[in-house]
Amino acid sequence: MGARQIYETLRDQILKRVYGTDGLLPSSRALAGELGVSRSTVTVAYEQLAAEGFIDVRHGARPRVAKAVAEAPAPDTKSRPSSRKARLSAYGQRLSQVAPRPREQSRNLIANFRYGDLSPADFPVLAWKRAVVAAMTRRPTKLSYDDPSGSRRLRTALQAYLWRTRTVRCEVDQIIVVNGSQQGLDLCARLLLDRGDRFVIEDPGYLMARHVFSATGALAIPIPVDVDGLDTGQLANSEARLAYVTPSHQYPLGGVMPIGRRHQLLTWARKFDAYVIEDDYDSEHRYDIKPVPPLHALEGSENVIYLGTVSKTLSPTLRIGYLVVPPELQSVFAAAKQIMDRHTPLAEQDALATMIETGVYDSHVRRVRRRNGERRQALLDALHRRFGDRIRIDGAAAGLHVVVWFRDLPATSEATLIDAALAKGVGIYPVSSLFDQRRQARQHRPDVVGLVMGYAALEARQIERGCELLAQVVDQLRSMRAANRRRSRQLDHQNLR
Repeated sequence: MGARQIYETLRDQILKRVYGTDGLLPSSRALAGELGVSRSTVTVAYEQLAAEGFIDVRHGARPRVAKAVAEAPAPDTKSRPSSRKARLSAYGQRLSQVAPRPREQSRNLIANFRYGDLSPADFPVLAWKRAVVAAMTRRPTKLSYDDPSGSRRLRTALQAYLWRTRTVRCEVDQIIVVNGSQQGLDLCARLLLDRGDRFVIEDPGYLMARHVFSATGALAIPIPVDVDGLDTGQLANSEARLAYVTPSHQYPLGGVMPIGRRHQLLTWARKFDAYVIEDDYDSEHRYDIKPVPPLHALEGSENVIYLGTVSKTLSPTLRIGYLVVPPELQSVFAAAKQIMDRHTPLAEQDALATMIETGVYDSHVRRVRRRNGERRQALLDALHRRFGDRIRIDGAAAGLHVVVWFRDLPATSEATLIDAALAKGVGIYPVSSLFDQRRQARQHRPDVVGLVMGYAALEARQIERGCELLAQVVDQLRSMRAANRRRSRQLDHQNLR
């Protein structure tokens, strides 16, 4: 590689912000060693860059991107769309059709009621830092791949934690540590479903679960939910390979499945030799209800796969979850985890194990449950104060969100409401997208606007201000609708004359 080629490569990298807005380039000695050329060759390239004003060079210091270049507008580096059609596998084709596209998140909002976000102030920074540092300083005898099922220490800690807090009894080897609940669902989909199989899904329900199952080519059987969760009376003869449920706090409507329905669901699973995936995604957050024993804790639960996560207690960025699988599935789930990504990062597993063993995790859960209880109450108070009996609130007894139904806003005004709220700096999210979208299923949907309102990332003042601005938008919509009705009546009256 000659000096000219090195110069052109570095120039293009600088213009494309490879070294950041005020970044340091490698020293001439380091770059020469990396490229396998003489140091004088690199020096010539650097001298040319300096002469053209791309870099600043000082004796004894590494070259730095020139300030004028760093502050110049970044060039448009968007690639032109290719006319070549991607050649995908059948799985890839299905995924391109069913999976949601990542959306750019709205920033600088006054209040973002998106569910799933947590407050950074709630994260136990010092406790987690101590646990991670301790994990990193314990020098192993060698660096090597670990058990794909997860570290023995964390699985042992989880075994005790699940028995103590959720009455889930299992052997350590039944626990599979995964990168968040989504990887757990993906493992279940890959191992339990084939193209053309059927799976039961709640309607409305968790879209990411539906997408991951549908990507296998399996067919969804949406079953409506009511105040008691999944309507198990409609299972009847639905010969599905598995059912995905959130019985302890149905997502999104918040119903808790009573014991009769739980036994009915387990009876159905045994009859058709199907598996039930029990997603216990937010059971730590309870306010007005007592702990409900999970399906896995009931007799006859040999068909149940229990799914848990720390995404709602610590952070969704940690990507730590766990499955409790029946004994006959232990080896195949471990094998699938191994070929997927070997294992979940060990330092984070070790840190979480430390927090559980020392009781720090339990203390943290109690603390964030109290804080989120205060946020929940602030949201309920603000909603009742701003809207009174014009709304109905579901799912407030547990979890980190509520569903709000606006009695006098027709579903057709949903998009207008969302856009108008966003213009005022308030992020709101419709429940309609969580329902089955097929035309024949629409009879089960309410014909009014419903919003899933998360609150775990907000403080009381943001909640209050967000509800105030939302009320302004709703009032504007109501006024517009009233004006439109008056104009319509006037036109009808003129036509009659």
